[in-house]
Amino acid sequence: MNIQRRLASALAVIPHRPGRLSFLLQILAFKVFSFPCYQSSAMELVTSVLGSLLAEVGRHLYGFISSGIRNSKLYFDDLEKEMKLLTDLRNNVEMEGELVTIIEATEWLKQVEGIEHEVSLIQEAVAANHEKCCGGFLNCCLHRRQLEKGFKEVKRLEGEGFSLLAANRIPKSAEYIPTAPIEDQATATQNLAKIMNLLNDDGVRRIGVWGMGGVGKTTLIKNLNNKLRNASSAQPFSIVIWVTVSQELDLIKIQTQIAERLDLGLIMNGSNRTVAGRLFQRLEQEKFLLILDDVWEGIDLDALGVPQPEVHAGCKIILTSRRFDVCREMKTDIEVKMDVLNHEEAWKLFCQNAGEVATLKHIKPLAAGVAGECGGLPLAIIIMGTSMRGKTRVELWKDALNELRRSVPYNIEGIEDKVYKPLKWSYDSLQGESIKSCFLYCSLFPEDFSIQISELVQCWLAEGFINEQQNYEDVKNRGIALIENLKDCCLLEHGDHKDTVKMHDVVRDVAKWIASTLEDGSKSLVESGVGLGQVSELELSKPLKRVSFMFNKITRLPEHAIGCSEASTLLLQGNLPLQEVPEGFLLGFQALRVLNMSGTQIQRLPSSILQLAQLRALLLKGCLRLVELPPLGSLCRLQVLDCSATLINELPEGMEQLKKLRELNLSRTIHLKTIQAEVIAGLSSLEVLDMTDSEYKWGVKGKVEGDEHHLRSLNALRN
Repeated sequence: MNIQRRLASALAVIPHRPGRLSFLLQILAFKVFSFPCYQSSAMELVTSVLGSLLAEVGRHLYGFISSGIRNSKLYFDDLEKEMKLLTDLRNNVEMEGELVTIIEATEWLKQVEGIEHEVSLIQEAVAANHEKCCGGFLNCCLHRRQLEKGFKEVKRLEGEGFSLLAANRIPKSAEYIPTAPIEDQATATQNLAKIMNLLNDDGVRRIGVWGMGGVGKTTLIKNLNNKLRNASSAQPFSIVIWVTVSQELDLIKIQTQIAERLDLGLIMNGSNRTVAGRLFQRLEQEKFLLILDDVWEGIDLDALGVPQPEVHAGCKIILTSRRFDVCREMKTDIEVKMDVLNHEEAWKLFCQNAGEVATLKHIKPLAAGVAGECGGLPLAIIIMGTSMRGKTRVELWKDALNELRRSVPYNIEGIEDKVYKPLKWSYDSLQGESIKSCFLYCSLFPEDFSIQISELVQCWLAEGFINEQQNYEDVKNRGIALIENLKDCCLLEHGDHKDTVKMHDVVRDVAKWIASTLEDGSKSLVESGVGLGQVSELELSKPLKRVSFMFNKITRLPEHAIGCSEASTLLLQGNLPLQEVPEGFLLGFQALRVLNMSGTQIQRLPSSILQLAQLRALLLKGCLRLVELPPLGSLCRLQVLDCSATLINELPEGMEQLKKLRELNLSRTIHLKTIQAEVIAGLSSLEVLDMTDSEYKWGVKGKVEGDEHHLRSLNALRN
């Protein structure tokens, strides 16, 4: 009977479902109960089977208990966090004087008080038995149902609390933001009035304010914000929300600023999607103006939780950016371009920051020069004016002016950190090394110089910034696209003449500063338009990538080779007194891709030019005394040859060997009378041939026979 009782106990713990183990034990039990003679051997087998069975049951039981403990502990921790949030939310509701008089709010507060009591009881029960049940873990498991129920109730009350605050919040006007006044700046005042009018235009929902860094975009919009704050009750917005975006887009940071402005800081607990939903629900109840300052890329309003202004009547968005393409991406209805200050405005701003010293008789001319070098850029004017405040010694003002004119004001306090580095952000934001190189290349030209777009594209192509595998039209289009991109970033602007561009003075200084700090061998020597009379051999002996001596008064060049073996560009154009290029000088520039000697008085080119095997662009425009060219056949990589407005009377020997020549400019060659037929036939890659106002006329009797036939043989020719 003893063994029978033990088997009966074993059968009691067997799971009530089919299984081999269960079936086996049931058979054994039957035999034991029915045939006592089998009891001894059966007992041994039963003992073994019971051991395995109990081990398996133990593992399942341990897993079940462990899982329950873990889940219950998580519920306990989460309940404490959510309860703290609910308590903070209750305090917010209680601080809303008018809100607590509403029946729904009163009832909600009672429910919060009730759940606080219930949660407190649960916590006390857990704490009372902390020393029991494995230090409180099994205790949490025993209270699991209560924890789960309490957690769900707290979450429900949180949602109702947020809804109460959102539905009953009293709208606020704009908050005052300290900023510099703009009353003395006629241009900024006009822009302010323009934007104020746009805010009252129902057809305008999104406004973009753009311009170069430091031009005063943020100052203008801060003045707008403060003007709205002081406006009468008839103003169109119930709340004005200011958000600083900055270069690194962070949606959570933006959402936090909006939530804080709405006094809904607590809603930041949750996923981005949850927070966006709560912000959307709150903003739907307002006629808001959202100001997004310093935007560098498009922002997804849906992901942010901001209602689309086209859908939500009465709301508008203003954004400021350095990049016009950001305005496009944000689908602005109107774009307001911020330009630099005019001379009078710039002088007033400078004097405000420099103080009375700027108007002293012996200082004023120098102060005016320093102010002028800032190019009307408010940021630079403020920094320079402040740095010179109280300085009465003429020597200090002369030194500052000289530093600015040399584009190396590194010793002027605040310029590098407060002007150059912020402007460099625009450079850093350019997508790709190619466009960055194009931007830096523009700094080779003189200050306030209008650069011919066609010449710029020729240089970019020769330098490899534009893919040379494209045809002429595609190269031209690509060049224009790069220029427009740089314009949209306020790194280039329209030139003074048609089809030209130029750099703002301060932007050019920043570009030169960037180029001087690069560690990739791209440093440049830029001495353009500074009245230079001779070339410094010491400066040329340094490792350089590009050299610009254009538009100076250079009369002669070094006779011997100087080690500029890495230089890819040499710009000498505009040196009217220059009459000769010594044979030895070019031997030091073996890597040249661009050589520009336009506008000089050279009569011939040195034969050493034929050793420039990498040369892609040879520009000789306006060399009014140039009468002949050496044989150019060895320049097998030459793509652009500009001989316009020269005195050559025939093309040089070996021209037909220039199989990669794509553009040949012979316009205004009033002495050109002969072109060898085989030369034209040999230029198989020629795409552009400019003969405007040339003495040579195609198809005129007495000229080369069959010239029209040779022209037709050039399949690539477009002009």
